[in-house]
Amino acid sequence: MTMCRVLNVARAGFYAWLHNPVSARDKDNQRLLTLIRDSYSLSGGVYGYRRVHGDLNEIGETCGKNRVSRIMQLNLIKAVRGFKAPRRIAGRPSVVGKRTVRAVLTGMCYSAGRTTRQGRSSLTRLTGQSAMTSST
Repeated sequence: MTMCRVLNVARAGFYAWLHNPVSARDKDNQRLLTLIRDSYSLSGGVYGYRRVHGDLNEIGETCGKNRVSRIMQLNLIKAVRGFKAPRRIAGRPSVVGKRTVRAVLTGMCYSAGRTTRQGRSSLTRLTGQSAMTSST
């Protein structure tokens, strides 16, 4: 038995592969890979496959975005994520309020305590008086 029968391939195809193991598509992919790496490095590693595909179209290359995506995935070329500016965290004031400044300047400090059985306020002054009781 010949090897072509065992592998279930045509003899002409086997000898064509033997003399030229790299296909034309693989050669074209290697050429595209150098262009993709150039575009990626010029962008500072920020561009993904969509923008790299746009760059290739600008220089006159005709290829699909899925092909660019596949070549980038196979060669572990990824876009840098998280390039946005940091945002303000909701709920935290960016400016100190007037009451806080007044309390610090006048020396009025509050400590957080637990609610008592009588239902009084949980904020008590360090002087020991309850915030709910009036001085009248």
